[in-house]
Amino acid sequence: MTQTAAASPDRLSAWCGGVLAVIFALAAPAGWLGPLAFAPLAAMAGLLMLRTLSLEEQDRPAGIAIITVLLWAVSSSIWSPFAPDGLGESTAAKLLAETVLFTAVVTGARRAAAGGGVGHLRVFAWSSVILGLVLLGEGLTGAAGYRALRDVLHDPIRPDLGIKNVAQGLFGLTLFAPAAILAAARYGGGVWLGLPILAGIIWPSLAFGYDATLLALGVGGVSGLIAWIWPRWGPRLIAGVVATLFLTAPALVWGARSIGLWRKLEAVLPLSWSERMGYWRHAADWISDHPARGWGLDASRAFGPGIVLHPHDAPLQIWLELGLIGAVGAAVFWVAVIAGLGRRARDPAAATAVATAAIYLTFGAFSFGVWQEWWLALGALAAAACVGLLRAPLRRPTPAATSRSTVAVFTE
Repeated sequence: MTQTAAASPDRLSAWCGGVLAVIFALAAPAGWLGPLAFAPLAAMAGLLMLRTLSLEEQDRPAGIAIITVLLWAVSSSIWSPFAPDGLGESTAAKLLAETVLFTAVVTGARRAAAGGGVGHLRVFAWSSVILGLVLLGEGLTGAAGYRALRDVLHDPIRPDLGIKNVAQGLFGLTLFAPAAILAAARYGGGVWLGLPILAGIIWPSLAFGYDATLLALGVGGVSGLIAWIWPRWGPRLIAGVVATLFLTAPALVWGARSIGLWRKLEAVLPLSWSERMGYWRHAADWISDHPARGWGLDASRAFGPGIVLHPHDAPLQIWLELGLIGAVGAAVFWVAVIAGLGRRARDPAAATAVATAAIYLTFGAFSFGVWQEWWLALGALAAAACVGLLRAPLRRPTPAATSRSTVAVFTE
């Protein structure tokens, strides 16, 4: 994908820009009050921009990989030991809808950019700044603001649970950070707006003891730097590393256990990390029973107490539930996405997209389940921001080029 010159926005482009501006504006309160809200927000955005759903030539490898994994995941529900209580709890049914709606979020961002709109990116930058300032304040006060709001709503919460709920917003802000900082530099007022975003990640992470966000921020920064220094080969190198991790995840666990390294690490690491290693150890054991086809979609939920809900590692969860077929599909998808960001010359938007993908994958390797709706939705919104930066003009369009539609204020 390449940046294009500003074009006269049509009504659909202006509409998409307006929809994204509203959704990005709501991202700040969602990140503070409850990240689960990202799922209905992204679904609503996708529904409102469903007309834009289409595949371009460069989308085909990733699109084929998504469809392959989706069909295999849905089919694997037949032999999965986990049975949902009803259609509303069916991950297979949700994935079918989410694939369509969340893809429409990304294609909608592409359509908004085709009309030269950057207003939604400006909103995205300032929304991230506001969320950063709110989380910084909560980090300084022990989530006093969130707990005070719960008291006003006559729904008091224990201080430790209040901190835990607020800290969930760190994951979204960290994922948004690279694109938000670049959007601020181009359209929002200046790169200095990145300071409250970074402060809103780093200080609360230290205060609340959330090392995964700091790790993801570091991995994203290094990955983005590699893509910036070596714009052509850097993304391909990172894509190769990602594919290797997806394809060899069980073997890495088996190898570390065979030489005794796994047991030593479990004994010395903090409790949260040793628990994760326990999940990974159990997952690797069960993967060896059905390495080709996997145990079936959502099978992770049936392996308690060795695994609680999911293995807290995306490659191992895909291997456990979808086997080698799923792992290959996931590897192909990420190679297509990340390697496709290679450029002949340095491109800050491409480096930003690589950094965002690295952050998403890092969190997936340690924290979240692959199929969690809010996490998939958050990934779609982050991807929409990156697509906007890749496709939108470098400068704001002139007033003469703006749409006269009712949503022109979002796309000027």
